[in-house]
Amino acid sequence: MSLLRTAVRASVATRVIGSTHRRQQQRWAAQDAAAAQNAAPAAPAAASVPDAQPSSGGASVLDQLTQLGQLRDAGVLTDAEFEVQKQRILASS
Repeated sequence: MSLLRTAVRASVATRVIGSTHRRQQQRWAAQDAAAAQNAAPAAPAAASVPDAQPSSGGASVLDQLTQLGQLRDAGVLTDAEFEVQKQRILASS
């Protein structure tokens, strides 16, 4: 009888562990999906920030690059966005 009881307990424990594992995987997948949805709209908004800067003819290239560096240092721009905008400024001069 004790062998049967042990087998039943092992079976129940296996089911509980499997169910818990599946639920946790589903929660993690939902969190990843929510993070991806939240991150996707934020990236184009951050990329458009430098375009919102005035491209006045009176501002020197050095002033524009300084402003761009300040935006990068403040965390508004990523390094990749900084490089793209820097190349755009340098190409327009």
